[in-house]
Amino acid sequence: MKILYFHQHFTTPEIGGGTRSYEFARKLIKRGHTVTMVCGKSFDLNLPRAFGKGIFRGIINGIDVIQIDLPYSNKDGIGKRAFTFVKFSIKSIQIALKEPYDLLFATSTPLTAGVPGIWMKVFGGERRKFVFEVRDLWPELPKALGLRNPILLWGMKLLEKISYQKADACVSLSPGISEGIRRIVPEKLIEMIPNGCDLDLFRPGNREDLQIEGVSFNDTVAVFTGAHGIANGLDAVLDAALELKKRERSDIKIVFIGSGKLKTDLKTRAKAQGLKNCLFLDPVSKIELTKILGSVDVGLMILKNVPAFYYGTSPNKFFDYISAGIPVLNNYPGWISDLILGAKCGMVVEPDNPLSFADALIYFADHPIEGKVMGMNGRKLAENEFSRDILSGKFVDFLESVVN
Repeated sequence: MKILYFHQHFTTPEIGGGTRSYEFARKLIKRGHTVTMVCGKSFDLNLPRAFGKGIFRGIINGIDVIQIDLPYSNKDGIGKRAFTFVKFSIKSIQIALKEPYDLLFATSTPLTAGVPGIWMKVFGGERRKFVFEVRDLWPELPKALGLRNPILLWGMKLLEKISYQKADACVSLSPGISEGIRRIVPEKLIEMIPNGCDLDLFRPGNREDLQIEGVSFNDTVAVFTGAHGIANGLDAVLDAALELKKRERSDIKIVFIGSGKLKTDLKTRAKAQGLKNCLFLDPVSKIELTKILGSVDVGLMILKNVPAFYYGTSPNKFFDYISAGIPVLNNYPGWISDLILGAKCGMVVEPDNPLSFADALIYFADHPIEGKVMGMNGRKLAENEFSRDILSGKFVDFLESVVN
């Protein structure tokens, strides 16, 4: 089976970021299928220039990768990002018209990722299959985060509906996303495959491996990894850090790893308030991240207090944390908090409550044995329910069933 796979933000473990598409493509190849991955230039994959202007192509661990020279950053404004999304979808249609395939698979975000699949179903004939993977519900999340432009919201809603209708099947990443798809297309074939755990990559480690300037061996270290954007609500962490400062708990350090639109603002606020317990690091490769996560004490699962997030997201960082065998501190309700409480692999605090957030961090600092037990419980949860190998196998089975 030939799969034409569209993921604008495709990356590899050596570079960093979410590697779900990389792992799934590798599993497809292992099962005898061929994969052509089409992506933008969110990450530089160092591929040779190929056909056409601004097109690069090469083989990455068996994956035939076509990279469109469209740089993207979550620091970009809405207008610039929207233009990049639209241009990627147009270039993707051109590629879909030329490349042979049995199944076109497109994964959001952005929502425009589904455009080549829609185009090919409408103008390319119904014979070949289209599967759409939904990582976020649009326009529910942008609307919840403050987007008020009625034209944009209407366009998102229309594109969402058409994407679901034209897809032969959908993959969702969380229970809330599955429900959102069913509200629009009740009879659609949907398979829920959440983000998973790279058990061979992320493993429990030793504190001796942690080398971060400003962190001493006896400090309790809590880490947040990923984007520093509006949706992440990281001011809640600084609120807790300020409370720790008031309580003179300088033995607890909070480390932020990543980039994003609000990172500069967060650093400015931390400096202004004298939050020396907050350390900001640049993004690192997934290989380097494994060394860090395996040697810290707590993983922070933080999101802005938006009800649409409760059951409508599948955060990579949560699965990385439990793979690394560290307890998770979560600050919003939903299916992830249900998992944490059910598996006893961390603590859940109510949103927008810096006092309880600080209390939880102090608990981890003062009860290291209990924290380690929670981390071990998380690793068991990762092995038993969220192994990337199991989930990628489920993914391949589903695509094969759609084609057959």
